[in-house]
Amino acid sequence: MALVASVRVPARVLLRAGARLPGAALGRTERAAGGGDGARRFGSQRVLVEPDAGAGVAVMKFKNPPVNSLSLEFLTELVISLEKLENDKSFRGVILTSDRPGVFSAGLDLTEMCGRSPAHYAGYWKAVQELWLRLYQSNLVLVSAINTGWVLRGAVGTCSDHRGACPAGGCLVALTCDYRILADNPRYCIGLNETQLGIIAPFWLKDTLENTIGHRAAERALQLGLLFPPAEALQVGIVDQVVPEEQVQSTALSAIAQWMAIPDHARQLTKAMMRKATASRLVTQRDADVQNFVSFISKDSIQKSLQMYLERLKEEKG
Repeated sequence: MALVASVRVPARVLLRAGARLPGAALGRTERAAGGGDGARRFGSQRVLVEPDAGAGVAVMKFKNPPVNSLSLEFLTELVISLEKLENDKSFRGVILTSDRPGVFSAGLDLTEMCGRSPAHYAGYWKAVQELWLRLYQSNLVLVSAINTGWVLRGAVGTCSDHRGACPAGGCLVALTCDYRILADNPRYCIGLNETQLGIIAPFWLKDTLENTIGHRAAERALQLGLLFPPAEALQVGIVDQVVPEEQVQSTALSAIAQWMAIPDHARQLTKAMMRKATASRLVTQRDADVQNFVSFISKDSIQKSLQMYLERLKEEKG
């Protein structure tokens, strides 16, 4: 349970928003390669968790093909997986990474925001809010290991010629973490590029970016919808380390060990103190934020813009 005072919605309540989760039962386990204590891994259709209870660490891998876009089902499964780890006191830290060849996360799923009903938009946005709140307020040490990149298709934004590692919704996940590691490849990028599609980042995501890189840098990045390649991402502070691709996972393990060396109670209380104001802004305005999103995304001009973008992606794929 997070130390920030708020009304926490059990992950399974998200199912009432209309998520259909074939194969999402998290009781299914199998022994990971190598066996041994703590090698029992579990997962769902879109999330694989490889726990090492002896070390107190779990690796949560995204596997929502083709590009790990944040669909309603994927969002819900991520929250359920995190909840399972939080309820198991043998785990103190989680590494978030990708199991998909070539992509960390392509971001929010545009098909969830285009050509649907207002009720669907509301359910989807509640799921996005819930993921952010659960990650941002988690007592666990969270490290994002942004290990891969891909030409982004069918999500919020594109990295153009970059093989984009983490735009928009993928950046949302990374920004909630305590530490961020990005693979050093000039074709990878990270950022919040909503304005390039004619939409805007929610205030709570704006706050998260501003807390991370400062007001002026955040203002420029958000207005221009900037996507930062590794060197620039490190310079602006949106990631904490840039390392060769083959060292991302080992670096993540080293980083999480450093954070877990601090007594949990002191670290957790400090984390809650630093993040309480930002989290509370959304907690107290969740309904209004959903209404604003539904009103905005339902506008004919926005729907037309999103539809044109999706059509362009289809043509590029063809």
